[in-house]
Amino acid sequence: MNHLPLIIKREYLNKVRNKSFIIMTFLSPLIFVGIFALVGYLSSVNNDNVRNISVYDESGMFINSFEDTETVKYKILTSGTLDEAKKVTENDKSYGLLHIPKTENLVQLANATTFYSEESPAISVMNKMERTIETKVNNARLKQANIDAEKIKELRVDLEIKQESFAGERTSEVGSIAKLIFGGAAGYLLFMFIIIYGNMIMRSVIEEKTSRIVEVIISSVKPIKLLLGKIIGTSLAGVTQFVAWVVLIGVLSSVVALVFGIDPGAMQGQQQEMLLQSQGVESGSPDFMLQVMDAYNSLPLVNLIIMFLLFFIGGYLLYASLYAAIGAAVDSETDTQQFMMPILMPLILAVYVGFFTVIENPHGTVSQVFSYIPFTSPVVMLMRIPFGVPVWQQILSVVILFVTFIGIVWFAAKIYRVGILMYGKKASYKEIAKWLKY
Repeated sequence: MNHLPLIIKREYLNKVRNKSFIIMTFLSPLIFVGIFALVGYLSSVNNDNVRNISVYDESGMFINSFEDTETVKYKILTSGTLDEAKKVTENDKSYGLLHIPKTENLVQLANATTFYSEESPAISVMNKMERTIETKVNNARLKQANIDAEKIKELRVDLEIKQESFAGERTSEVGSIAKLIFGGAAGYLLFMFIIIYGNMIMRSVIEEKTSRIVEVIISSVKPIKLLLGKIIGTSLAGVTQFVAWVVLIGVLSSVVALVFGIDPGAMQGQQQEMLLQSQGVESGSPDFMLQVMDAYNSLPLVNLIIMFLLFFIGGYLLYASLYAAIGAAVDSETDTQQFMMPILMPLILAVYVGFFTVIENPHGTVSQVFSYIPFTSPVVMLMRIPFGVPVWQQILSVVILFVTFIGIVWFAAKIYRVGILMYGKKASYKEIAKWLKY
């Protein structure tokens, strides 16, 4: 009789009916959305605060140079001494005092300008003031040298090199960022899924071993079927929880945005804005929208979805088998530490290679080698695919991954068969090597 479906059903129902599983399924989205809602609220409150800045300009050059914004208001002080200006600023409880001294030349003025404040000022505020003074000083120096600053501005050319493949496909920096975000998210998602639900499988095996339930089960079920049933059943429970998280987070985010007027993703949007601006692209410009559309159209979405599922399934099953074997080899979760590092190291290495090598050179030797090694390929290849990887390389990597999974299952089943019935003796690598010979 084929007991595998029964074992899968048993493992799945045991997990989804568990109180802690149900609580975490509903509690985790609440915590996640709550944190982002709080961050979004604090960001909006912080942005609503108006910063009043006093400007004590002894040089007289910047009387009309500073423009007020929604969050920053400037007050020009035209009389008195520096000490008096400091007292006025403190009495008004202003954000700070910008002192522009009167000097012999513009270079000294730029170096002597000082901002006084009670606390460290915001970087954005300082950058805005620095750019204003820098522009005014540079234009004044050009005028002193009898050079027309406006003429230089007209003659200046802003260069942005167009990117296009030999096949005629247009690319851009925004497109590269989009590919980076997708590849990084896919690799990191798999990494977290393996860590969370791999540990769940390991704890499940340890619980059955310590409660001696497995002695009854193993009498009528082959160890490899019990191992596969536990892996598949727990994996399905994990997928169920993950889907529930996605749905609940989406619903709760919408409710928070509508009821409280807070966007939980505000902080993420601000970070993306800063990332794009660092690349010299304004998010509101037509060029930006064009580049976003090009980036979206250039992504091989069907290929990405199919390969994401294959690598996600293959990578998870591969590591889940190792987690189950560790659970069978020990008597308690505290004894697993010596075996966890060899499993975690390839995952950590894969993430490191992905973020520091694949992003810089997705088709380099290092990136290609690690996208074929089965213990790193699920993360590395997923991060490479958005940058364009030949289909035959993807298929070869998937085949190697699943062939390795079959071998690891056989290897793990031999450890599982012996270790699941071993009690009172701490397993070592030497002891496990003996089990493989049985």
